[in-house]
Amino acid sequence: MKIIIPYKPRYPEAHAKLDAARFSVLVAHRRFGKTVLAINHLIKRAATCPLPRGHFGYVAPLLHQARTICWDYLLHFTAKIPGRVISRRDLSVRIPSAGGGAMVRLFGASNPDALRGLYFDGVVMDEVAQMKPDVWEEIIMPALADRKGFAVFIGTPKGINLFSRIYYHAAREEAAGNREWAALRYPASQTTALGAEELERLRRELSENKYRQEMECDFSASGDDALISLEEVDKALKRTVDEKLAAISPLILGVDIARFGDDATVFFPRRGPLAMEPVILRKRSNTEAAGALISWIAEHKPRMVNIDQGQGTGVIDIVRDTVGSAKCIVNEVPFGSRPNQPLFVNRRSEMWHKIRDWLKGGGSLPASPATAQALLAELTCPTYGYDSQGRIRLEAKDDIRKRLGHSTDIGDALALTFAVDLPIDAADVLGGKGGVFRELRNGKRRLFNPFGR
Repeated sequence: MKIIIPYKPRYPEAHAKLDAARFSVLVAHRRFGKTVLAINHLIKRAATCPLPRGHFGYVAPLLHQARTICWDYLLHFTAKIPGRVISRRDLSVRIPSAGGGAMVRLFGASNPDALRGLYFDGVVMDEVAQMKPDVWEEIIMPALADRKGFAVFIGTPKGINLFSRIYYHAAREEAAGNREWAALRYPASQTTALGAEELERLRRELSENKYRQEMECDFSASGDDALISLEEVDKALKRTVDEKLAAISPLILGVDIARFGDDATVFFPRRGPLAMEPVILRKRSNTEAAGALISWIAEHKPRMVNIDQGQGTGVIDIVRDTVGSAKCIVNEVPFGSRPNQPLFVNRRSEMWHKIRDWLKGGGSLPASPATAQALLAELTCPTYGYDSQGRIRLEAKDDIRKRLGHSTDIGDALALTFAVDLPIDAADVLGGKGGVFRELRNGKRRLFNPFGR
């Protein structure tokens, strides 16, 4: 039976690539027509599905978004298909198919339980940047496995997150000759969806970052309320510093403690402008974390260790009892405590702001692939605002976790290296390991540290 739907593709080459690859990532500007393209792709693949009981899903961040954005399109483009069956309760449409019948159904990623236990022959994931990573990794991807289903990821950049990771992965795989993956990118300057006059209006009215992100599909463009920009982190990942120069700064260790669950315990060492490769431990008890930390201190001999008070109280006591304070200062840092400067709401906001200043001042981040990817995601994720007194407030941890899918454990550990000023009398001087210099000027000694605290 021949089925004709009332859809004329604006970008036929995009459909060809989606048909050819099993996993496709479509990055497109606002008003490109992503939803119409994707819903018709699903309808076509459902109608031609050779397997019995074909099952296809359109997943938006929220179910009401899927209903508002897609439901009318799904009804409109299937209206002329004979024998279709509509279920408004399930937001599904069943249509005849090569295998005897297939269903296209709408879902919301905010309710992952509605997706568990299902199989899919094909899925579209819309606005992936707003979804938790485990929706794809733990639910959708396994649900495609037994029938070798396909997935199409669509959206507009929102910084470094699940969507950007999948897009860059698709681009690398496609470039390497893996035909299962395809990466498609449609910036507004290269399509005809919006006229030149409208683009110029948007360019005038949107901020530069917002225009680059929303219209030119630039993953490297940061939001206007991001505390740390992608550009700053990217430069720091590529920046090198003279190790001999960094070696004259004291070694400071930031420690973010997590017990069990998805969060990680992180030891992040820094010498002035040089942040070194962090140690990441998962599913360790406080006793195990304390033992690992004591061993690290014994081997590397940091001058100061700053430990997050939240989950680290037991660790702090064990480390202090074992290490002592003669050669290593161990500080307990409560993130929610009063800041040193009245410009900030709390200590956490102040520490993260110091990361930004350090990056702008020439800080260098470790660039191993896994760490670099994590730092790009975590350091650029937090936004900031102001309270009623005009003080800077960093975005709440719970809100970050919802957007990022996990805590900023690595970023918090780096922030802890800026928590406490190293006392002058605790640092070696005159070219020693401490990195606090003494200069003679007009016969007087002057203390300063050009490499950060």
